[in-house]
Order: sequence, then C-alpha cells, then structure tokens
Amino acid sequence: MEEAILETSLAPAPMTQIIVEQFLATSPWEAAAALIGLAYLLLAVRRNLLCWLCAFVSTAIYLVLFAKASLYMQSLLQVFYLVMAVYGFIDWKRGRTESGDVRIESWTVNQHVMVGALVIIATALNGWALSRWTDSPAPYLDSFVTWGSIVTTWMVARRIIENWLYWIVVDGVAAWLYFSQGLLATTVLFIIYLGIVVRGYFVWRREQAFQSTAAPST
Repeated sequence: MEEAILETSLAPAPMTQIIVEQFLATSPWEAAAALIGLAYLLLAVRRNLLCWLCAFVSTAIYLVLFAKASLYMQSLLQVFYLVMAVYGFIDWKRGRTESGDVRIESWTVNQHVMVGALVIIATALNGWALSRWTDSPAPYLDSFVTWGSIVTTWMVARRIIENWLYWIVVDGVAAWLYFSQGLLATTVLFIIYLGIVVRGYFVWRREQAFQSTAAPST
C-alpha cells in the first residue's frame, strides 16, 4: 500500500494540470500582449487601419517577453514588426480603391516559389548559427517562425491575399514553439489565430473578387 501511494505521488502531473498551472503563471503583460495581438488580427481581417496600432503596441510588449525567454530571433522579429506596423499603416492608407477600401493584390507562382526557397535557406543557416553560438532552446523552430513571419508580415503590409495561407503554417509552428517555452497565453492566441486566418483568407478572397468585378474596364 505504501509503495502504491509513493508511486502515485511520484507520477508526473497530467497534461491538463500542467496547462492550468502555466496559464495561472501567465504574466499580465503577456496576457495584454496576446489580447492586443488578437485585436490586431481581427481588425486586419476587416482591413481596418487600427490593426497597425494594435500591432505596434502588442509587438513592443512581446519584444521584452521574448528577450527574457532567450528567444533571440523572436526578439529581433519584434523590431521588424514595429517597423512594419508603421509601414503597413502608410501603405494601407495609400493603397485604396476609388470607393475607399483597401486594395487586395496577389503574387505569381514564381514569386511564391522564390520566397519559399529563401525562407528554407534562411531557416537552415540561421538555425545552425543559433545552435552553435547561443543557448536558444529551439534554434530551428525559432528561425523558421522568424523568417516565415518576416515574409508573411511583409505580405500583409503589401495587401497580398496569400498572406493568410502562409500564416496557417507559420502560426501552427509558432504555437508549438511558444507552448514548449511555457508561454501559454501566447500559445492559446496562436491557436485562435489559426481559425481567424482561415476566415481572413475567404473574407479577402470574396472582397478581391468584388474589387475585380467593380474595377472599370480599360
């Protein structure tokens, strides 16, 4: 009987208990950054300029959080996000249709192939460098999320519709990365992101079709 009690006490905690404990340990700053980040994405689906203000604030908070978690590439990524928040606001304000809606664009197949190859190469080189010269806990995942996010955020700022398809892959990998580092609120945020980006693609595709129909013939 005593041995059974001892084995029970030494047994690992169930996954649900671990998740609850991590969630309760979430800092107010991480929770705030996650909620503001969620607001950014919801506004981006609606092509609302305020999305870039939310992106700027959320990014500034995450810059500090990722630095403390030793996710160096994620920290550098936040600097890029800050710049893109400003650029995206300017480009969305300038790139509008005659009716005032944000104009939606597309990339060619060749552009997607080239960008995909560049992300793979950058991930491999960056991941190798992090594994060799830093204490990064997940060098290759960190690198992939970073370079994938750089490309995809640029696509959002340039109003490229395929950005939503890219985000499905990037957000899925990011969710696992953040969960492995105990950033539970951020993990939940990125899981929610996966559902929103799918909706975002169909919303933008419908709007793009409408813009094509409404465009004056030349």
